[in-house]
Amino acid sequence: MAAPTPSQTRVGRAMWSGAESATPAAAGFRPPGGTAAPTSAPTRAAPESVAVLQDCYCNLCSKRYKKINSFILHVLKEVDEKIKQGQKEGITLNFAGNNRLVPVERVTGGDFWILSKMLKDHPYINGLDVRYNHLSDTGAYHAAKLLQKQVYLVYLNLMFNDIRPEGGELIAKALHKNKTLKYLRMTGNKIENKGGMFFAAMLQINSSLEKLDLGDCDLGMQSVIAFATVLTQNQAIKGINLNRPLLYGDQEESTVHVGHMLKENHCLVELHMCKHGIKNYGLQQLCNALYQNSSLRYLDIGCNKITHDGMMYLADVLRSNATLEVIDLSFNRIENAGAKYLSETLTSYNRSLKALSVISNNIQGEGLVALSRSVKINPALSNIYIWGNKFDEATCVAYSDLIQMGCLKPENTDVEPSVVDGQVYLAEVSNGLKKHYYWTPTYGEAYSHSSNAGFALVPVGQNL
Repeated sequence: MAAPTPSQTRVGRAMWSGAESATPAAAGFRPPGGTAAPTSAPTRAAPESVAVLQDCYCNLCSKRYKKINSFILHVLKEVDEKIKQGQKEGITLNFAGNNRLVPVERVTGGDFWILSKMLKDHPYINGLDVRYNHLSDTGAYHAAKLLQKQVYLVYLNLMFNDIRPEGGELIAKALHKNKTLKYLRMTGNKIENKGGMFFAAMLQINSSLEKLDLGDCDLGMQSVIAFATVLTQNQAIKGINLNRPLLYGDQEESTVHVGHMLKENHCLVELHMCKHGIKNYGLQQLCNALYQNSSLRYLDIGCNKITHDGMMYLADVLRSNATLEVIDLSFNRIENAGAKYLSETLTSYNRSLKALSVISNNIQGEGLVALSRSVKINPALSNIYIWGNKFDEATCVAYSDLIQMGCLKPENTDVEPSVVDGQVYLAEVSNGLKKHYYWTPTYGEAYSHSSNAGFALVPVGQNL
């Protein structure tokens, strides 16, 4: 996207300060059809007119000379039926572009313009999911306008929509005054360090947003530090995802700042720090902070570079920490020694941890059997995920016995035993802490507890 001219920048700033003369075209994002959006808030429709979303959409398309999106119309017809059957609250419009059950015509920025005009008058719509579409910064502009005018929206999913730093800035600034949105997913939009800084600044002002997902957004070290700094003061955010920032160097600086934040923050419940390049020193910084933290219940540090030495720090803090309920260590390298450190603590000391994922950690039979003993003895540890490690016969028998004895429910693990020629084997099943974080299944329940156990055990935000 071309950089805005000085005149566009001045007008864009005026628009966000409430200037009457600002228009979408002047801000650098002209609505489809060449018609400027009105600057005054519309009069709210009577509740009786709410149950005709499809008619409202078709009428708006006709007035604005916009082609009707068949996928949007299909979804609105289904929602109209729900409203006619009596559902009058908590409705989420799902326009996910990766839906494989129905023909999908991806939602564009122009389509979202029409949707935003329609939704600002409908109090029954509390959630909007437009993941995997083609909104771009044009759609981000209209999403920002919607956040300024729609007072019922609590959930907005914009993941993977090719929103860039300029679009991220617009959405972040719209949240300065928004008091209703609880959960925002920006996952996969390359807002970069610049966009991340605007969201960090927003958290200094916004006191209603409870969960923010900025995973895979190409954040830089500056914005990660800014979030850690802001969260020492913000008392509203309960869950934040900072997965896969673009960090350079091996200093693990992000863990130092996040560790300091955890010492000061007593509201954060859920923290995701996948792909931060965390090694044993970084984990030590986080563990030192957890001795003083009494709120964090879900810690996700998967896809890092943690080895068995790091497990000594985690096992030690788990001896005294009675708050952590879910720990995701997937795709590290804790091996047998690390598994034994955890097993000893979970067997003899800790009685608060409910779920542990050690998927693909180069653990062999000895370490896996040790963890199975923890599940057998520890009544609190109900979920364990071990696929991707090195199973031997003793491992297969141990987990088969756990399931047969009722110590481990089949839906609370990612392996299933079977007997072939008198020998027990383990097969993978589609259960996990956040199996449907990036995608939803072709069949079955998308938000089932067995596939998304982490979010079920520690619910923060009404949607996945």
